Amino acid sequence: MDLMEYQGKQIFAKYGIKVSKGDFADTVEDATKLAETLEFPVVVKAQVLTGGRGKAGGVKLADDLAEATQLSEDILGLDIKGHIVKRLWIEEASDIDEEYYASFTLDRSAKKHLGMLSAEGGVEIEEVAESNPDAISKIWIDPSEGLTREVCEKWVASANLNPKANEGTVEILLKLYETYEKEDCDLAEINPLILTPEGEVKALDAKVTLDENAMYRHEDWTAYEATQVLDERETLAKEKGLNYIGLDGTVGIIGNGAGLVMSTLDVVNQVGGTPANFLDVGGGASAEVLTNAIAVINTDEKAKSIIINIFGGITKCDDVANGIKDALETVDLRAPIVVRLDGTNAPAGREIMKTINNENVHSAETMLEAAGLAVKLATN
Repeated sequence: MDLMEYQGKQIFAKYGIKVSKGDFADTVEDATKLAETLEFPVVVKAQVLTGGRGKAGGVKLADDLAEATQLSEDILGLDIKGHIVKRLWIEEASDIDEEYYASFTLDRSAKKHLGMLSAEGGVEIEEVAESNPDAISKIWIDPSEGLTREVCEKWVASANLNPKANEGTVEILLKLYETYEKEDCDLAEINPLILTPEGEVKALDAKVTLDENAMYRHEDWTAYEATQVLDERETLAKEKGLNYIGLDGTVGIIGNGAGLVMSTLDVVNQVGGTPANFLDVGGGASAEVLTNAIAVINTDEKAKSIIINIFGGITKCDDVANGIKDALETVDLRAPIVVRLDGTNAPAGREIMKTINNENVHSAETMLEAAGLAVKLATN
């Protein structure tokens, strides 16, 4: 779950990470009242879950109250890459001597937490990694040991920051790691982490992604759900209780089990296609579930074909085939479907598929064959 900047900053402040004084506002009137409580100049920032806010006119500096009011009016309702600005964050402006980058995330291959620190902040870390990889100082942290002050001090020293920033950076990194662990983050990022002329180190921006699997441990996360921005497909899938993530490709994908769905995405890419979604129906591939799954992908105009990839274990392939048959009686199919059944009762399931009299329904015996056919159908 991606959080907006203001939500990330509120979490940072909870753990003692220095951020600029500010608050959020949803109307021009509230923004004006908020600005009156701050010292000018202030920064008016659009709160949307996308990058490029500054270039789109969503981050502006106001020198007085009248300008803050006008900028709030200009930015509220602004369309930034398809995201309409409904909330602002207004904070006191900061003088900046230098900008750094700091983050913690999970390195799954190493089975450790990964910390990254760079003296080149204020730009996308991917750009730094490509243009000057040596500028990023990395550290791998065993979750059972955590991040000690001694290790953190050595890490900061290796990043070649301004010596005036070292002590303050150590303090913030220790608090950022605590935030990352206790808040069950997939990512906790500060970009930029700034050094002021007075030698203070503080977070000027916040990017936080929470692990939704840990929601049962955090009752306060329900407030974050209300601000999540879902597209129409994701909204419909959520209403129907489906595990769905929308993508931008042309091949819709339905499978039972996250691993199988991910493998299907990979094979579609391998044969030259682009996935339109991730949709895992789990073990309950009933007629109702399959009807809902097909219906969700059917609303995606970019999806030009659909793969249904089922491996029968407890789920029996003949039951799945009957479910698909029933589903097609209620869904007005817009894109062709390729069905691949394997595992328990797969031969019986394939025989049932042969009884479906619909030119838009195709069968394949292997995942590779199914992906190839789906990609071909998507390009016709």
